[in-house]
Amino acid sequence: MFGIGMPELMVILVVALVVLGPKRLPEIARALGKGLAEFRRATSDVNEELRKAQRAIEEEARAAEAAARRAAAEKQAAAVVKPATGTVAVDDAPAAPRPESDPEPSA
Repeated sequence: MFGIGMPELMVILVVALVVLGPKRLPEIARALGKGLAEFRRATSDVNEELRKAQRAIEEEARAAEAAARRAAAEKQAAAVVKPATGTVAVDDAPAAPRPESDPEPSA
């Protein structure tokens, strides 16, 4: 516990007893215990909120990955050979116009 051994802890308790007195020491120890309990509750609440946020982010990432897989599968399915024409549909974009093979000579 913070590198404090039993002899050091006993010295600290004896000094606290001498400085604070036997009447105030139990009150201070009780207040310190309540403070530590409240701190633990607060940190556990924060940890739980962080875990919930992490789970939500992971679920969103899984959903996005699944959507990307579905889109890739649909694109792959669209690139299958069409049975009626025997052509392959690779892209839905129109073809670029071909340049003229016989450019006009400049005068």
